[in-house]
Amino acid sequence: DAVRAVMLAENKRLDGRKMDEIRNIWSEAGYLPGPHGSALFTRGETQSLTTVTLGTKLDAQLIDGAIFNYDKKFLLHYNFPPFSVGEARAPRGVGRREVGHGALAHRSISKVMPTETPYTIRVVSDILESNGSSSMATVCAGILALMDAGVQIKKMVSGIAMGLVTNEESGKYVVLSDILGDEDHLGDMDFKVCGTEKGITGCQMDIKIKGLSRQLLTEALEQAKRGRLHILNEMKKTLSAPREDYKPHAPRVEMLMIEKEYIGAIIGPGGKVIQEMQRETGTTIQIEE
Repeated sequence: DAVRAVMLAENKRLDGRKMDEIRNIWSEAGYLPGPHGSALFTRGETQSLTTVTLGTKLDAQLIDGAIFNYDKKFLLHYNFPPFSVGEARAPRGVGRREVGHGALAHRSISKVMPTETPYTIRVVSDILESNGSSSMATVCAGILALMDAGVQIKKMVSGIAMGLVTNEESGKYVVLSDILGDEDHLGDMDFKVCGTEKGITGCQMDIKIKGLSRQLLTEALEQAKRGRLHILNEMKKTLSAPREDYKPHAPRVEMLMIEKEYIGAIIGPGGKVIQEMQRETGTTIQIEE
């Protein structure tokens, strides 16, 4: 009650920021030499180390549903180890948080992924420290890592978590940008918004009050847009466009078109010819009609 009263009466936040102020941002692309792409993104006390791995069609995830099946070529995994929030407990595997945050980041980034790519792309975000909005840090770090890997994304995406404190009796309210963990816990809303300069690619809202007025929602979205654009500009200082080529150690995919009648000759009796070609060249050859 004391924290909420100070926010409403004096427009003061826990860490002294203004209501629409974003914490300090620091990022670096190509942070790790081993992966095909990597980035470190830090906003205040929230930090994500994200890596990108490029694989072939053989690495795609088969989605085998009751009424549909397809190959999923863009995968995103979000890891939240206990040490990121100062806890000393054994990691218990994937939980509700990892699934939900990973799905939000995946949905937000998938909108800008290239439609034609021969690669299966896996993004892994490891949260090294967390004080609010680690899923949005995953989106920002994921975009930087993809660009570092040379994936030709259509647009850059950034994400921000918006908060809210209201007083039902007086009707007063304040909308908070880039909330802390405590502001999420003590406040009335956690509204995550991701998007490019042109529009929103993903959003998710957790809310503790009965609902939002149109005016309040509009104000929150407008404030989120200003925050997103600020974060995008900070990201552009690190890397403003995808690298022109893949890393030297990334797998290379070459595609050749051949006439259908030659397919049998390439495979050979019992696959003898194609196996010999793969052994001699050290490559994997796939034939698709």
